[in-house]
Amino acid sequence: MTGPILACNGSDGLGKLLRWHAACRAAPLGLDMTRGLPSREQIALSHAMLSLPGVAPFDSEDGQDWLNYGGQQGIPQLRALLAPLLLGVPPAQAAVGGNSSLAMMHGAIGLAWRIGLPGHAPWSAASEVRFLCPVPGYDRHFAICRDHGIAMVPVPMGVDGPDMDQVEERAARDPLIRGMWCVPRHSNPCGAIYSAEVIHRLATMNTAAPDFTLFCDNAYAAHDFAPQASALPGLYDACATAGHPDRPLMFASTSKMTIPGAGIAMLGGSAQRVHWWLSAQQRCTIGPDKVNQVRHLRFFVDAAGVARHMQQHGTLLQQRFERVQQVFARRLSALQDVYWSRPSGGYFITLWVPPGCARRIVRLAAEAGVAITPAGTTHCSGIDSEDRCLRIAPSRLSPDHAAQAADIIAGCVLLACAEVASGTSTHDTHAVKRAP
Repeated sequence: MTGPILACNGSDGLGKLLRWHAACRAAPLGLDMTRGLPSREQIALSHAMLSLPGVAPFDSEDGQDWLNYGGQQGIPQLRALLAPLLLGVPPAQAAVGGNSSLAMMHGAIGLAWRIGLPGHAPWSAASEVRFLCPVPGYDRHFAICRDHGIAMVPVPMGVDGPDMDQVEERAARDPLIRGMWCVPRHSNPCGAIYSAEVIHRLATMNTAAPDFTLFCDNAYAAHDFAPQASALPGLYDACATAGHPDRPLMFASTSKMTIPGAGIAMLGGSAQRVHWWLSAQQRCTIGPDKVNQVRHLRFFVDAAGVARHMQQHGTLLQQRFERVQQVFARRLSALQDVYWSRPSGGYFITLWVPPGCARRIVRLAAEAGVAITPAGTTHCSGIDSEDRCLRIAPSRLSPDHAAQAADIIAGCVLLACAEVASGTSTHDTHAVKRAP
């Protein structure tokens, strides 16, 4: 059932919304928008990989046997294809891992904690380690910090990246700030693309900690809805040009490009940082899955093949995002203090609602059969002090189901607003639980 009225004031409007919500509860939709998972149609784009690489011989440029141990850094052809596209680094300055870029991020921070970055003391020797965390941000990044006991310092996100006045001021005066999370393209969850100015300022800013590192999650580097006319300067190139080649560590994977859970993760940075990573990996593995590397090579073939494949992903994602945007525009545009991001790629829409309403909307939507990410997930502590930021993930649903889910969410926004206007709000004052 859809179509609650726009009015948020008056007992009659509230009554209609309550009757609508009761009807939704009686026949819940059962739709899940909690995480940015690829749809079945997206995964089907890579079904041909399931029969690859086959038994045909493959000769690596460095002479490594792709069916045996070895090849710690990854086969050269794969690095030549993906390192410039996903990481923005030369192939020689990239290393291939397993299927998870998050695992590589966790591992890199663990190494910095235990043995230190090249030429520097372990972070564990410090009285405290702090990270700058753009907010709204990615809950998995926050979880990695919590796992290592790293204190998180929130900085606001804007449409073109983090608030650089705050970033520069904090990084320059606080030697305990040893790193910062960055998602420069289609950031999670706001969809921001870091501007050329933001990239330049990140690359050139002064830092009190000599081993300050930008942990750059390039998860959505190739996830544009439509082909882009030009690319912004890459973070690694900007840092190298500024004389800080060791500042960024870049991470990416193909998990949302091919088969989730069977992708290829990569790390990149300066030659010194990559050597540091590879030296440590020798103590825990004899080499990555080169069969999967060959599979990806034979599937993509070349950079043009990657572009064609990702354009298909972009088309499928755009269909879903457009349906959600259309519903929000039709249903919510008249509401004060309600607005949402309009990303040009990636996997998320951020919906801002009136202060004090986000947790109530999550509960109302769940009762109507639409699961969305818990309010507060986008914030370091798991608590949004204003209780107004919601992460919406339409990707896994069909376009029609995405529109239905958006309509339920919009109705719940209207109901929460009407409750506030009528003085009948039942907002939860307890801290929101962190997402798993």
